[in-house]
Amino acid sequence: MSDLIISVSGLRGIVGTSLTDDIARRYAAAFAQGMPEGLFVVTRDGRDNGPQLVTPVCEGLMQGGATKILDGQVAATPTTGILVRKAGAVGGVQISASHNPPEYNGLKLFSSAGRVLPATLGKEVLERFHTSSPDVTEKPTCSIQTISDTTSEHWSLVAQTVNLERIRTELFRVLLDANHGSGSVLGQRLLEELGCQVTVVGATPDGKFSHPPEPTSENLAGVVQQVVQANAAIGFCQDPDADRLALIDENGRYLGEEYTLAICVNHVLRATPGPIVTNCSTSRMSEDLANLYGIGFHRSAVGEANVVDKMLEVGAILGGEGNGGCINPRVGLVRDSFVGMALVLDAMAERNLPISALADELPCYSICKTKIELAAEDVADGLDALQRHFGSAAQDRLDGLRLDWPDQWLLVRASNTEPIVRAVAEAPSAEDARQLCAEAAAVLSMQ
Repeated sequence: MSDLIISVSGLRGIVGTSLTDDIARRYAAAFAQGMPEGLFVVTRDGRDNGPQLVTPVCEGLMQGGATKILDGQVAATPTTGILVRKAGAVGGVQISASHNPPEYNGLKLFSSAGRVLPATLGKEVLERFHTSSPDVTEKPTCSIQTISDTTSEHWSLVAQTVNLERIRTELFRVLLDANHGSGSVLGQRLLEELGCQVTVVGATPDGKFSHPPEPTSENLAGVVQQVVQANAAIGFCQDPDADRLALIDENGRYLGEEYTLAICVNHVLRATPGPIVTNCSTSRMSEDLANLYGIGFHRSAVGEANVVDKMLEVGAILGGEGNGGCINPRVGLVRDSFVGMALVLDAMAERNLPISALADELPCYSICKTKIELAAEDVADGLDALQRHFGSAAQDRLDGLRLDWPDQWLLVRASNTEPIVRAVAEAPSAEDARQLCAEAAAVLSMQ
């Protein structure tokens, strides 16, 4: 299991090596054992190695107490949460490795609330998994039924959050890059329902990615050209399980994932003031917007479950992460690319502005992300050294160490899987952000 990436929210590994049928079965059983007996939902993100994990996952759920399983087949991660709620299930499993390479897959766990499992429950799953016995030969059975319609409820919930007629009047020409993941299953329907003229790239959810699956600038270079060639008003780019969304403007400019949440925040706050939550590694654009509108802004530790916990605590109307994950509690408590697409199109239609203009009016920052080698036993002393070195900054230990100045910030937090710390800095210029990361690395090199 040396290459298995495992945390309180799920696990990922290379199918057939670090992620075997036995591990999938034991992990699913450890999950179900902590839930009431009852109905579970199982879905997958379209990877070609996903079908082979369905059987061991279902067997594990049965061993743990599942009395009935609904198979949603290929569905987006946010759709999975909605299917769990709609079915009144006690839990759900999404078979997905998110943006990892094709040889990977994984399991993401959902509570009965249709959200990614909270950290406290996730820790209990881990404890049961680590103490579980190897696979047994006897396999219990229960009813497994296929869900015939996985998209209607999700579409209906998203539709209620925007002005449908306003968007439909625009007849937007849109390019959707689903990259052969699960995003096209609802994505094409949603955009057509919104009256868009849609070009879908990678519509077949077979996991045969046309480019590396993380929707970064480097990976989407070819898609940028396709947006221009299609004369599209906007390009929407999803990761394989469609909980993340990156934007490309009408001129072929990669706006990226950080802008997705900020544009949605700006649009929602214009009409409905209310608390906003992002994690502590997300661009301060959303914080600046919250301050502009005079409403409460709140930070959580990194991780979707932590964002959702804080949103529930403060009654947030919108939240998310800078990886393009927008969470609208009116739809569900999961990062949702479909929420992002609908809100962005609604913003363009409401103000009669191209996406480039909506992006250009936001506060302008640059982010630098880097890794710094540091042994686990040196992390505590390293963070203390950074705190002393950057003594003029406001300091926060919510998750690692975050240092804030009036126009820039630096976050340094330990990796759970490698002997490194991850440094993220944001500043008005790319050079200033790089300098912050370099200065942090120099301080930590002395440990």
